[in-house]
Amino acid sequence: MSLTACNSMQGAKKNILHPFHSPQELIVKRGINQSDGKAKDYVYLWDQQQRHNTTQAMYPRSVMTQYCHEQGGKLSLLYKSKFGLVNDSAQRTRLAANRGVVQGIGAYKCTMGDLAESWIVSIEPVAERQAENNSKTRSVRLLTRLMKTAEAHNFYQATASTAKTAKKQVNVVKATATAKTSVAAKPTAEQKDHDRKELERKELAKAEVEKKEPKPVTVAAPRASVNETPQQQQMKLYVTARRDINNGRNLNNACNNAQRAYNYGKQQGTEGTRVYTESGMLVARCLTSISTYSSRFPNAKGQAQRVLNGLASQYNHAGAKNMLKQLN
Repeated sequence: MSLTACNSMQGAKKNILHPFHSPQELIVKRGINQSDGKAKDYVYLWDQQQRHNTTQAMYPRSVMTQYCHEQGGKLSLLYKSKFGLVNDSAQRTRLAANRGVVQGIGAYKCTMGDLAESWIVSIEPVAERQAENNSKTRSVRLLTRLMKTAEAHNFYQATASTAKTAKKQVNVVKATATAKTSVAAKPTAEQKDHDRKELERKELAKAEVEKKEPKPVTVAAPRASVNETPQQQQMKLYVTARRDINNGRNLNNACNNAQRAYNYGKQQGTEGTRVYTESGMLVARCLTSISTYSSRFPNAKGQAQRVLNGLASQYNHAGAKNMLKQLN
């Protein structure tokens, strides 16, 4: 993005639909998940009386797309959903048959170019149900969360492997049923000979499957970090960045960690506010006094001032106010 485009985007900030500092803050403030961070219900199929209503299942993707575009990025599909979090096979079938659901789920990457860090959002169905008794309206429960590149790869590769295994099992069941039907149609005189050969074939096939079948421990499992809350991940990044910057080591990587922590947005509680604002101060410090990092940006000072202005106006941060005076 050119400097002119950047300045134009800053001038239009007042008119944007989602004036948030990070995609995580957007998810929380727009209530895309439930207030406790769990998956939220969206109607994807209306009954006959409400058939003209639009699907709600596209809402999370629509909001994330708007936010990405407003920040100067481009949102694109990174991984298709394999419905890996939906345990019930009948529910998976119903959801997979609905175009509105399929188009609104999966992992999406917001590519931001050189001015900001790209991010990945995962929108996954957890379950679906009948919205009310005596109604054909159905809702899908969607979980929206940010993922790191490796985390997204591990999650979607694992669900893809599970889906393939399930498909193979279905094919085996179908083949067995077909074989039984074929056997039943044969004359009784050939039955015993066929049964003997079929038994031998099954035993050989079973031995081959046991030999080739991967052990359960080899199935890719989500890393331990998947269980960490956004607040815990933000705290880790902030502490690491602050330590390295204060010690003057790994400065470029430290600044990247500070930016990642800041991108998580404000988390819950007083501690969440402190970590967010102090991460912002580290980012401003990187943009103004650490040349290995600031040289990557054509308007590093302007970006630092934007971060500091946000901290000063929204959180009355004394350090941000003092740093703004020094920069001016």
